[in-house]
Amino acid sequence: MVPPASPTPERVLSIDPALRNTGYAVIEQCGREVRLVTYGVIRNAPKLLPSGCLVAIREQLCDVIRQHSPTVCAIESTIYVQSFKTAIALGTARGACLIAAAEFGLAIYEYAPREVKQAAVGKGSAQKEQVAFMIRSQLRLRETPPPDAADAIAVGLAHFQAADSNRVLQTERRRI
Repeated sequence: MVPPASPTPERVLSIDPALRNTGYAVIEQCGREVRLVTYGVIRNAPKLLPSGCLVAIREQLCDVIRQHSPTVCAIESTIYVQSFKTAIALGTARGACLIAAAEFGLAIYEYAPREVKQAAVGKGSAQKEQVAFMIRSQLRLRETPPPDAADAIAVGLAHFQAADSNRVLQTERRRI
């Protein structure tokens, strides 16, 4: 008798976009087991022009993709902001992230900030510190990730939770 094949792991590049501090993570799920492969924050100096920030974000995410071979990308969707200037900066940073993922042919899924916080903390209005603490606890990490990286990890968990909850049709509609 042939043993059943083990499930193929899904490896997601998850991103919390921002012009100055883009959080990223690569998370792998095989069956019910979730494993954090890598995480970090792409930090751009305050004096760097926005165009330079966009190039740095794209290049560093491309390096992460080359090194860790994710199969899909999950990104936090645009949030409501009161300032048009902030909205434009977030939108351009998000665009640099999407281009990096698209260059490698990754399917891209987006998740609302409330959905991401709900997946990590169980409450859609959680603060960044709460998200970071819960990420550390859920994944049994030795240290608490920086807030932007923790948010990116939470985006990946939201992606796995959406798939695990048999919400595939809803997720497919949000695929961009």
